[in-house]
Amino acid sequence: MENFRNYFEILGVGQDASGADIKQAYRQQARKYHPDLNPGDKAAEEKFKLLGEAYEVLSDPERRSQYEEYSSFWQQKGFRQRVSSKFSFKDLDFSDLGDFNSFIDQLLNRRDEPARSPGGRPSPDSRTEPRPPPRSSNARTTARATSSNRRDAEATLTVPLERAYSGGQERIRLEDGRTIEVEMPPGMVTGQRIRLKGQGMGGGNLYLRIEVQPHPFFKVVDNDIFCRIPVTPSEAAVGSNITVPTLDGPVQMTVPPGVQAGKRLRLAGRGYPVGRDRRGDQIMEVDVVMPVKLSDREQTLYQELRSLEKFNPRADLLKSWQAVPR
Repeated sequence: MENFRNYFEILGVGQDASGADIKQAYRQQARKYHPDLNPGDKAAEEKFKLLGEAYEVLSDPERRSQYEEYSSFWQQKGFRQRVSSKFSFKDLDFSDLGDFNSFIDQLLNRRDEPARSPGGRPSPDSRTEPRPPPRSSNARTTARATSSNRRDAEATLTVPLERAYSGGQERIRLEDGRTIEVEMPPGMVTGQRIRLKGQGMGGGNLYLRIEVQPHPFFKVVDNDIFCRIPVTPSEAAVGSNITVPTLDGPVQMTVPPGVQAGKRLRLAGRGYPVGRDRRGDQIMEVDVVMPVKLSDREQTLYQELRSLEKFNPRADLLKSWQAVPR
């Protein structure tokens, strides 16, 4: 069966790997191949999708057991290349599942009926956590249909980070000219796929693949949000209460006295969602910024400070230089 995928090999773990081993391997590799870190790299994007699919199967004990049983059956001689459109995992005869993709679609419940939003509008699958990105082709449409006129369609939806974080009602214009409204879930990530029932071709499903736009200030890494915070020399020296942006809006935070450039400060719980009840952190790297122009009064005060200060950041350098034999 040509399309069979060895998920243990994809994640780089052995078949006896524990759940913790699988989670750690997925995080390490997903970070390496994340589309935000490999813009325009189709090979990395495809690898990222496969990692997500592998993790979704192997991190669930029941799915992993079914996958391993199917894998063992596939290796037996006389496996029939035949596909059955209806099957159940209870007392499953794997000989009816010649196509690995059909097996995975059933295993991951990709054809479950999605929830509907108030007013009857289609809404995304009702998962509270972002899915690892499932397998999909680069084509705009796919032909997984139950009739000759009913076909599933796929489209890419590009959203700004703020919208991906908050979710909410979105008006989407499709390539065929239709406009639909859908309630998007909060905490969307690049590579996530959302199913809209009945919005495809001829009553098929429409799958929206999410692309989160790069942000000029924030960068999402796992569930933490990273940014750089500029402070003045005086704020860094004596400390200060400053206002900083977050995805929830501006908040007050304290810069400790004597903070150094490159120091990371943390706002707990101001990052990206982790499941339903938790969030990551916002991590800010301090950037001490010198003023380009000074008023006469500022110039005078800086000169006075210079004459009073005892701190010499080059003292150790001078001692090391003087200790070298010549």
